[in-house]
Amino acid sequence: MDKEILEHFRNKDPLLYTFAVKVKSLTHYKKGGTKNYFLRLCREIISQQLSTAAGDTIFTRFTKLYKTEGVNPKAVLSTPHEKLLSVGMSNSKARYVKNLAAAVQNKTLDLDRIDEMPDAKIKQELVKIKGIGPWTAEMFLMFTLLRPDVFSPGDLGLRKAIKKIYGFKKDPSPRTISRIVSKWAPYRTYASLVLWQSLEVV
Repeated sequence: MDKEILEHFRNKDPLLYTFAVKVKSLTHYKKGGTKNYFLRLCREIISQQLSTAAGDTIFTRFTKLYKTEGVNPKAVLSTPHEKLLSVGMSNSKARYVKNLAAAVQNKTLDLDRIDEMPDAKIKQELVKIKGIGPWTAEMFLMFTLLRPDVFSPGDLGLRKAIKKIYGFKKDPSPRTISRIVSKWAPYRTYASLVLWQSLEVV
């Protein structure tokens, strides 16, 4: 993690800082970016509410359906529903990836312009698509677009980490979480990475 970010946490939230210096390096984070936004959104939808291993398995099978042309909106729209189910996708997720494909195909969601949009606008556009909720949009902002100042209040792991780090006996309220998180701007994505990793630190 950059020294500037660590210094920000040290000044604004010394308690988070103590965990930031304990967790493993985050130098791998910036390597996660890709310009294949449609593919990554498909992955986010497929992986919803699944373990990492299960999500990866289904996503790999899904991509193998498109060995020739690659995963693209036109190919996904032309794939029979039953074929999507055959790779392990649920009925709803099979519909959701087609919803996404239709939105990209008809330019309701213009992925070519997404890099120019602010975070809030991207989230607003994504959640219009049935099957993409706030959590999925936030993960896309964090791990595909690599936006530095994103927090996902609905993420269970982040809430558990805040409860652990700040010593709450009961689950903190949304207002309390918001108050804590506000101190981390403009590096809330990096703080989130620290929180997730803190769950592995004794």
